[in-house]
Amino acid sequence: MNIENLLSDRIKSTPPSFVRGILKAASDPSVISFAGGLPNPISFPQEEMLESMERIVKTYGSTVFQYSITAGLPELRQYIADRYNKKFGLNLGVDNIIITTGSQQALDLIAQVLLNKDDGVIVEKPTYLAAIQAFSLTQPTFYTVELTEEGLNLEQLEEALQHHPKFIYTIPNFQNPTGLTYSVENRKQVCEIMKKYDTILVEDDPYGELRFDDQQFPYIGMGKLPGSIVLGSFSKTVTPGMRIGFIISENTELLRYISTAKEAVDLHTNIFSQYLIWDYLTHNDFDAHIAKIKKLYKAQAQAMVEAMKKYFPDTVKYTIPEGGMFLWVTLPEGISAMSLFPKALEKHIAFVPGDPFFIDAKDSNTMRLNYTNADPETIEDGIRRLGELLKNM
Repeated sequence: MNIENLLSDRIKSTPPSFVRGILKAASDPSVISFAGGLPNPISFPQEEMLESMERIVKTYGSTVFQYSITAGLPELRQYIADRYNKKFGLNLGVDNIIITTGSQQALDLIAQVLLNKDDGVIVEKPTYLAAIQAFSLTQPTFYTVELTEEGLNLEQLEEALQHHPKFIYTIPNFQNPTGLTYSVENRKQVCEIMKKYDTILVEDDPYGELRFDDQQFPYIGMGKLPGSIVLGSFSKTVTPGMRIGFIISENTELLRYISTAKEAVDLHTNIFSQYLIWDYLTHNDFDAHIAKIKKLYKAQAQAMVEAMKKYFPDTVKYTIPEGGMFLWVTLPEGISAMSLFPKALEKHIAFVPGDPFFIDAKDSNTMRLNYTNADPETIEDGIRRLGELLKNM
């Protein structure tokens, strides 16, 4: 049987995950990996989760093991609505929230609901590689808008919107892969531009809680643009293994269509995990827990930046993260990060070359480094080895 003849055009046009391949190569304990977007395991509230696990089984019995509603546990959805109302001055209710199997499912559902083949979608340049993968299943036409230190390139955004795309996908806080954050002014300007078009704005915000200082930036569209969507997740603040994400929108009609698509895909997200997360959130000081994570990640980010100042050649540039989990390295022109990767792996160092974060890049001179899954000493050792390799090149 020639399986190639049986495959759909959709799957043939969808690129495999480069990171998944890297993580397999980096599973060797001797490899210092800056590749995955892995939260630090020491941040997982294991004892508190164990208490919650016992409590929900005793309290709710068979309910936590039974089928449930597609939109998700109402109590968890109300908790999310209340938290966002308090933080951002919104007026959300339980019907404005859908629980998803991680943010990744949210990306897939949005694409399934909004995109036909060849429909336009705007993405940042560069953007989250798994979003490219999720959207590619619907075979859209991608339009890219470059990122500046302030946020989206406004002139390119206007040009891309002339093609009447269905939606624009953005990561305004500690963007993956660059670590950049849109300025408040850029957010205002993007909002004003978007008001002129019937294009849905999607703001993916898995890292928003992880800002190292206490500043809080407003969302671009929520509360201002009809149909705008915010994606959130507990993967970076509680545990990634539970795969609990969520979609927020003030447009309940849009959410009904998304709920229909989700029902067709998986009926509902794991209800035991939803009860567990909700019980943990309501019996513990979530903000104090987040504060500990931010302190941990800030120290790790500073360790990586200081090591790069010490060991990288002056011709290598990098972003200085204000939160989140990543920073972006730009090598001198002509040096391919993809070509550098196997040489780094020989030195037991792993990173993600920039190519998978672009729609059409080849031999990009950029790379993404994750700093959250290694202690400062390991980070310095890894950056030293990488710096030696760069100097030799």
